[in-house]
Amino acid sequence: MTVLKGNGVFGGIAFGKLSFYKREDEEIKLKKIKDAEAEVKRYEAAKNQAINELEELYESASEKVGEEEAMIFKIHQMMLDDVDYCESIINIIKSENANAEYAVWVTARNFSSMFSDMDDSYMKERATDVMDVSKRLIKIICESDENVHSYSEPCIVGADDLTPSETVQFNEDTVKAFVTAYGSTNSHTAILARTMNIPAVVGIGNGLKKEFDGCEIIVDGYSGTVYVLPDVTTIERLKKKQELCEYENKQLQSLKGIESVTKDGQKVNLYANIGSLSDLKMVLQNGAEGIGLFRSEFLYLKRHSYPTEDEQFDAYKKVIEKMEGKRVIIRTLDIGADKKVKYFNLPQEENPAMGYRAIRICLDRTEVFKTQLRAIYRASKYGKVSIMFPMIISVDEVLKIKDIINEVKKELDFSNIEYSDDVEIGIMIETPAAVMISNELAKEVDFFSIGTNDLTQYTLAVDRQNNKINSMYDPNHKAILRMIKIAADNAHKNGIWIGICGELAADDSLTETFLSIGIDELSMSAPFILNIKKKVLNADVSKIKEKVLSQL
Repeated sequence: MTVLKGNGVFGGIAFGKLSFYKREDEEIKLKKIKDAEAEVKRYEAAKNQAINELEELYESASEKVGEEEAMIFKIHQMMLDDVDYCESIINIIKSENANAEYAVWVTARNFSSMFSDMDDSYMKERATDVMDVSKRLIKIICESDENVHSYSEPCIVGADDLTPSETVQFNEDTVKAFVTAYGSTNSHTAILARTMNIPAVVGIGNGLKKEFDGCEIIVDGYSGTVYVLPDVTTIERLKKKQELCEYENKQLQSLKGIESVTKDGQKVNLYANIGSLSDLKMVLQNGAEGIGLFRSEFLYLKRHSYPTEDEQFDAYKKVIEKMEGKRVIIRTLDIGADKKVKYFNLPQEENPAMGYRAIRICLDRTEVFKTQLRAIYRASKYGKVSIMFPMIISVDEVLKIKDIINEVKKELDFSNIEYSDDVEIGIMIETPAAVMISNELAKEVDFFSIGTNDLTQYTLAVDRQNNKINSMYDPNHKAILRMIKIAADNAHKNGIWIGICGELAADDSLTETFLSIGIDELSMSAPFILNIKKKVLNADVSKIKEKVLSQL
């Protein structure tokens, strides 16, 4: 038996034969052509077909995994239309009288190498995307009939790495799990695996050998372990673990509809984070008590121009109506940093995480901001709506926001457009500055929501997308927990409620800590809700609070 260690990106245990992913990666050779203009047209026709294929993939993935995760295929479409990318291909065709597939291949290698050499880990991951879209383009140009996605027999897929477009086309009835030598837990492929409920282990390294092809293996996505040719003892142990996990998941389903109250009577709201209407299926399946974070920026990311007020209104209205009176918290536009929108023409920045992003853009481009606010307020008459604003660092920002809200209300009144007068406004506590002035901020808003992802990286000075220092990114750091307590104390002192909408909300090892601190709401990805509910129902805060707080 060979034991391989990697990083588990989605829990679950799978038994099966390892089948290595096969690609036709034959060398693309230079062929001199006589008619460069005709070759350019051949390339452009293939590009249009590739864009259409990606649109079909986007539609399919949206139904399968939700719009937020499917957005990678919109990004791939934009890559194919990128001016520099297209100009490079056309220039190679014309200047070297080169065949189109060779021009695409050379451009892909150049762009991929450029991204790989960047220090920013997010940009490094774009190297894989460039190769993915370029291979699709080459396949169309060469009229390849390759279909590597059709696994007729159940198996576990192995690969050096997998692209998002390869992953999303897996048939979940036959692909029981996948394992890769490379890749990170933050990649688009890993995100898709989690959303598709496919057990996966990435980053195994050179230990994942091609000679294992066809071998019986076990994938333990919980521990990030792969067992090749497992012995009888290991098989029995993992079967028992699988049965226990399946039993626990079934038991969790019985908790749906039960109010999230501790044994000693402390209530906490368990909400879900979403990016689109398609995410609501999982929200309702897991019995979320509301929406704690509607990432509205995904209405902007999937297009080539600004969404209109009516388009936004329609999206908000549908979500609000589906939630049938439960609270829906809409976060205003949060782009910049790792979320780029081409038509915003945002400047290149050396440190975008601390640059022109989120509320800073909204307060600078007030017409864009007001359009979104008008759409939200128009939708507010259809249910219980709250609005929260990201990246706040001062009271002045909140006062400016409130002035703009008053302008929007006056415009709606002037046009005789109805809206609710009962819309709560809140802010995200995701900077150390916001924590330190949370007493003053609490006097101006109705609630706080802590964004632990950014709060962690800003407090620890650790880029959360930099794999080189990934081990230093510690959301459980005492400094973070103490900051959460400071914000909670100041919220309650001023009579407002406080929630957490960052990844930490789903960490069941911290549930009792958050209850002891007095957090009123936890919002997370929908599949984690029932597990956290179980922790809440079994907790007795009166017995643990003193001990927990003494350790902060």
